[in-house]
Amino acid sequence: MNPSAAEPSYNTTDAGVIPQDWQALPLADFCSTYSGGTPSTSRSDYYGGDIPWIASGDLNQGIIEDVNGRITAAGLQNSSAKLVEANTLLMALYGATAGIPAITKISGAINQAVLAIKPRGADPEYLYAWLAHNKDRIIDTYTQGGQPNLSGEIVRKIVVPLPGKTEQRQISSHLSDVTSLISALERSITKKQSIKHGMMQELLTGRTRLPGFTKQWEDVLLGQHVTYVKTIALSRAQLDEESPCRYLHYGDIHTTRDIRLAAATRDMPRAAAALVGAAGFLKVGDLVFADASEDPDGVGKSIEITSVPAEGVVPGLHTIAARFDKKVLADGFKAYLQFMPDLRNSLLRLAAGTKVLATTRSYISSITLHLPDVEEQIAIAQILHDVDDEIDALQHRLLKARAMKQGVMQELLTGRTRLQPVSESSL
Repeated sequence: MNPSAAEPSYNTTDAGVIPQDWQALPLADFCSTYSGGTPSTSRSDYYGGDIPWIASGDLNQGIIEDVNGRITAAGLQNSSAKLVEANTLLMALYGATAGIPAITKISGAINQAVLAIKPRGADPEYLYAWLAHNKDRIIDTYTQGGQPNLSGEIVRKIVVPLPGKTEQRQISSHLSDVTSLISALERSITKKQSIKHGMMQELLTGRTRLPGFTKQWEDVLLGQHVTYVKTIALSRAQLDEESPCRYLHYGDIHTTRDIRLAAATRDMPRAAAALVGAAGFLKVGDLVFADASEDPDGVGKSIEITSVPAEGVVPGLHTIAARFDKKVLADGFKAYLQFMPDLRNSLLRLAAGTKVLATTRSYISSITLHLPDVEEQIAIAQILHDVDDEIDALQHRLLKARAMKQGVMQELLTGRTRLQPVSESSL
């Protein structure tokens, strides 16, 4: 970014405080808008054709490259559905996606829940960036605290700050560069996660063996090699931030993507000594399961303890803390048990028919796993851990890039920071 050396003066407008050389205009002054309709859902011949059917949920993509829905030419002709060209700016009008803008890179048809916005003399990419950045403020301002539903009439009243078109293009180009970085990081993370998934399928089942390991895997009944640490059931309201003892709540297992917990350094809820009572204290290598899940993906979700503070950490509400014999299950490897098909499938089968999918101590103890020896477990865990570290590093970079984008948008879309001035005579 090359900010201009000149200090611009500012005006207060309906779009906020903007540079004096910018305008603040309602969308109606420089855009035309239209929405579509839905072909009759009772006519199967109206659906499944060649025309992309862009629904409001598709706008979550931001930049729409493809959609799942399709309608036929007959469906388009016999309804009020409307075609939009590629590179059209769209906005969702209703429900959970209300106010979300997107740019479609494909031509397609829209229904009444999607508004097409066609700027005249303004850059669509700039307008998309401004609408996306101000989505929540738009909903709060123009729906006046009611249902987050918009209409074409409401959208046309939205007041937008507009620099000259050349500066609009500069801003949208600069933001596009940041967006490209974010997209590249997201693709890298997806690729690494796919690689990790494939590695786990091979290494955790023994279909692929690491070089140098030839010993036969053995069937191990978990119940013969585990003891359970006493848990203490405390509600969130009973926890605090000052007590020395850390407390592991089942919700904190479900909501993290981590499979290891360095409790000595992690910011965690605390429990007063008077409430902890006879609860057992966790040790390095303990595997703590969430004992209930509302969906199958959460069954078997667990976290391995990798460090503990001197003040201690206790397993809490709806957890099962399993302490396995380290001669049978190696530290570091236990975190990956939840990805072993035999464990997950067994827990799902045992929990079948219950309203909430439960995991119990007896369920865990009854499971037999086909396992390598401890040395091979350590080697497998190290490889998977290295991939996890790479993914974590990419996730950290992604968070920083997203935060940077928000900061850049706040500066450029309000004119607080100006890009190098250019002449509008080139237009």
